[in-house]
Amino acid sequence: MLFKSYRLLVLLTLSTSSCTNFLDVKPLESIADTQTITDQNSALTALRGVYSALASSDYYGTSFQSIGYLSGDNIQWTGSQSQVQEFINKRVNADNSTISAAWIAIYRTINRANNVLAKVPTVTDPALTTTLKNGYLGEAYAIRALAYFDLARTFGGVPLITNPTILPTDNLGIKRSTVAETYAQVLKDLDAAEPLLPTTTDRYRVTRKTVYALKARYYLYQQDWAKAEDFAGRLITDATNYRLTKPYGAFFLADARGTTESVWELFYNGTTEVNSHRGQWQPQTNGGTRQWAPNDALVALLNDPAVGGNRSVLVAKDNQNRWYGTLYYRNPASDPSYIFRIAEAYLIRAEARAQQGKTTDALADLNAVRDRAGLTALTSTTTATKDALLLAIENERRVEFALEPHRWFDVVRTGRAGAVFGLTDPNRYILPIPVQQLLSDKALTQNPGY
Repeated sequence: MLFKSYRLLVLLTLSTSSCTNFLDVKPLESIADTQTITDQNSALTALRGVYSALASSDYYGTSFQSIGYLSGDNIQWTGSQSQVQEFINKRVNADNSTISAAWIAIYRTINRANNVLAKVPTVTDPALTTTLKNGYLGEAYAIRALAYFDLARTFGGVPLITNPTILPTDNLGIKRSTVAETYAQVLKDLDAAEPLLPTTTDRYRVTRKTVYALKARYYLYQQDWAKAEDFAGRLITDATNYRLTKPYGAFFLADARGTTESVWELFYNGTTEVNSHRGQWQPQTNGGTRQWAPNDALVALLNDPAVGGNRSVLVAKDNQNRWYGTLYYRNPASDPSYIFRIAEAYLIRAEARAQQGKTTDALADLNAVRDRAGLTALTSTTTATKDALLLAIENERRVEFALEPHRWFDVVRTGRAGAVFGLTDPNRYILPIPVQQLLSDKALTQNPGY
C-alpha cells in the first residue's frame, strides 16, 4: 500500500544515482508509464529507476539508514527536532516523519521493481537478448527482496504488493501480511533472482554474488545457521574479488570507492545525485550540521586501542573540540552508501558457526575482522563459552559497523534489546505503521502498543 500522495503520481520518475554508463543518465528524467519498457533502451532506463529509488535520500541515501543507527546506542542527536530524538529514546510515534518518508521510499522502490518485472518479459525487441532480459529481471527481484526485508525488520508484516501501482486506486485495500509471510516473499524473490543473474563481480549492480550476500543476511535473521554460514562462505572464499582492506579506513578514506571490501555499495556523483548523509554528520566548519554525532560511549570504544584499533578513523574532532563521524565526508557529497561489506560476511559466518558449536572456525572469522582492525586475536580462553563468543561477535559488530545501520536491528534480532537498551516492551521492537498510511487505506492496521 502506497501513501496516497505518492499513488497520485502516475508518472514513473526515473531519476538515477550515477555510476559508469549504467547509471549515468540525465537527472529527473520522466516518461509516462504507458510508454515505458517497450524496448531494450526503455527497459534499461526503468531498471535505472529502481536503483535510483533505492539510493534516494529517504531510503539508502539517509532516512532508512538513520533508523538503524539512531535507534541503537552509538549515536546522539545534537539538534532540536523531537522526532529524531524519538529514535534515541526508543519511543517512536506513528506521526514520525522519518518513518513515513522511509515507508514511501521503500514502496516506491518496490513499485519500480514491479514495473520491470511486469513488463520486461513481454518486450520483443531483438536488442533485449535473453541474457539481458534475465539480468534485468534478476536485479529487480533482488532489489524488491531487499526492500521487503527492510520493511519486515522495521515494521513487521506489511502489505505484499507485486503488481505495479499506476492509478490511485491500484493496490488499495491490501491487508498486511504476517511477518513470516513477508519474509517468505523476500526468499521467494531471492530464489527467483539467483539463477537469472550472472556470476560476475559488480560492486554497484546486483549479480548472483549480491544475492549470496542478501541470502546470508536473510538466513542470519531467520536463525538458519547452516545456510547463513554457506552463503557468507561463498563470498569469503572468493578471495580474488572480496577481501578485507587494510587498514580499516582503506575502504572509504582518500575518496576510495568500489574496493575489494565492497560487495554492494551505491554510487553518488555529488552533483546531480547527492548522498545527503554528509550534511548530517559533518560539523559546521566543514559545511555540515553535525546533527548526528558519535556519543561518548562510542567515542570511548573507537579510541580504545584494544577495542577500536585502527577503526578510530571513524571519528574526529572539529574546531570546537567536538567529536563527529567521518564515514561521510566528501565535498561535494558523493560518499557511497554501503549496503553490504565483506566484513559483514565474516561476522555473519562467525555468528552462524558459533551457534552451531564450531568455536574454532567462528573465532577464525571473528579474528579476521579484528586483525584488519589491528587488534590481537581472541582465543578460546577469552571466549570460553558459546554465550561469551556470541557476545564478542555482537561487540565486534557494534564497532565495525558503528556508523552503519546495523546496531538496532542486531540487538533486536538476537532478543537482547531488554538487556542492552533496557527496552522491555516487545511492542517497541518494531516501529509503528506511519499514521498517514492508516488514514490513506482503512485496510491497514497498526502494530500493537501504538
